[in-house]
Amino acid sequence: MYRPPRFHAVFLCLMMVFGGLSGCLSNGEDDTLRIAFSVKDDYASFDENPQKLADYLSDATGKNVELYAITSDALALEALRFGSADMAFLDGGAAWMGWQQYGLEAMAASTNADERLYYNAQAWVLTESDAGRAATDNDDSTDPFAMLKGTVTCHTGWLKSAGMLIPMGFFIGEGYAEVVGDEDDIESLRSTIFNHFSEQAVIPESGTPYYGYGGALRCLSEGEGSVAFVKDSSVDTYCPELEERAA
Repeated sequence: MYRPPRFHAVFLCLMMVFGGLSGCLSNGEDDTLRIAFSVKDDYASFDENPQKLADYLSDATGKNVELYAITSDALALEALRFGSADMAFLDGGAAWMGWQQYGLEAMAASTNADERLYYNAQAWVLTESDAGRAATDNDDSTDPFAMLKGTVTCHTGWLKSAGMLIPMGFFIGEGYAEVVGDEDDIESLRSTIFNHFSEQAVIPESGTPYYGYGGALRCLSEGEGSVAFVKDSSVDTYCPELEERAA
């Protein structure tokens, strides 16, 4: 597998609604702080349970803090938009969408295990593919990114940052792909992906085998797609055997 140059960095955000939307804390009608959070049925340890965060914020603010269960970033944005929640943890891509469309503001950022506030997006292809060979042939006339046109892409999910927004921003910005449809309609991104790459592009839903970073790499390794868009730590996390083999 080959790792092309890194793209622009983004970070994970903790988002909060400020003014203008119904249900904001500023309306004075409700002293309860609601946090949109993807809640699981069980956790490996208490530290992973978001209720610990809710209890901490309750003690720190003196307010009643409740968890508003959601299953996706899209539902978190809808909860913020319509006032069902006051805060939400969001992927960088969804956070950007919330800022662009609904005027949400970032009030805090989480750090990665390496203490960075960001991660880089990467595109991975198989070494024996046309794009893989072009990327390693030291020939400037062969462009691996151009060779991905018409191929099946493996995304981490809809509107994910490293898995969709950043790589598509790169392909559009560098002139490889043209926007199909209304540029102000986010659904045009789906049409753009299908038009430039393939209508069989893998854009998985949460809970399906190819969802997330590990799912995108599985999609590539199982031959469902020709390129996987993930963040820079994904291969080390989900394919540690590659590092051992390289050593």
